[in-house]
Amino acid sequence: MKNIPSWIRVPIVFFIIFGAVEFFIDSGEKPAFIEYPAVMLFLLLVLLILIAIEAIVGALENVMLHKLDDEAKARFLAEKEKTFEFTWFKETYKKLLGSKPIEEEGEIILDHNYDGIKELDNNLPPWWLYGFYISIVFAVVYMLRFHVFDGYTQADELETELADAREAIEAYKKTAKNLVDINTVTLLTDAADLSAGKTIFETNCVACHMADGGGGIGPNLTDDHWIIGGGIKNVFKTVSEGGRSGKGMIAWKQQLKPLEMAQVSSYVLTFQGTTPANPKDAEGDIWVDETAEAAVEAKAPEAVIKE
Repeated sequence: MKNIPSWIRVPIVFFIIFGAVEFFIDSGEKPAFIEYPAVMLFLLLVLLILIAIEAIVGALENVMLHKLDDEAKARFLAEKEKTFEFTWFKETYKKLLGSKPIEEEGEIILDHNYDGIKELDNNLPPWWLYGFYISIVFAVVYMLRFHVFDGYTQADELETELADAREAIEAYKKTAKNLVDINTVTLLTDAADLSAGKTIFETNCVACHMADGGGGIGPNLTDDHWIIGGGIKNVFKTVSEGGRSGKGMIAWKQQLKPLEMAQVSSYVLTFQGTTPANPKDAEGDIWVDETAEAAVEAKAPEAVIKE
């Protein structure tokens, strides 16, 4: 490494240490230096030490240069300049190749001759040999890390990913109200939702139910009776699928988005207990929320809207 420039040497050493830290520390989804502040401080300390070492080496080199005569200084600088020509890379490549130069091949020719073809007794290339040794070391470390000390497995990683995905889906559903359907719809109470529901009601529903919900062609929405069923789920279904065949209201699912149907259904429920100007006679039966009744072990409040 001595022939490698410091601006290359420092990052190489630092990232080797960084990679080792990330490999040996199980930090889950986040990098170890983010999950554990102590790791961040350690890596910063390592980086500062490497920079300090390079600075000290550079200072010593300058001191040495001042003590050299002109000829020695010129030789030193010429040698250093070769570094920036990456001659070290060529030399390293030759060493890793491990083959003899043509002029020295006579030393490794075997006493075999096959129709004029001679065999050389070359050693395995160092790059291959060292790679093999490294793979053995890696295998031992891997076995200890994941099988002896119970490191995370692919199954654990899959479970973590699935759990994160489920959380992301649930979070998305909370904000993506347009995904609502008959099974997931809930009563909306936000002022913005109810205001939007009121606008939809006044645009599409007042002709049959009147602006105050007292009823006209359609039934009264303010009393405690209703024809198909009460509660947000039943109202949502009635708005979406329509009322009774041949005499109920139309299905609005082709004209309104799921969120809009949830908004207008929630707004319709706000007519509960109000007093319209000209209320229509009650139709249908009193609806009881059996789920709520069972939860409180008492009769549930009676629903107040109809189709």
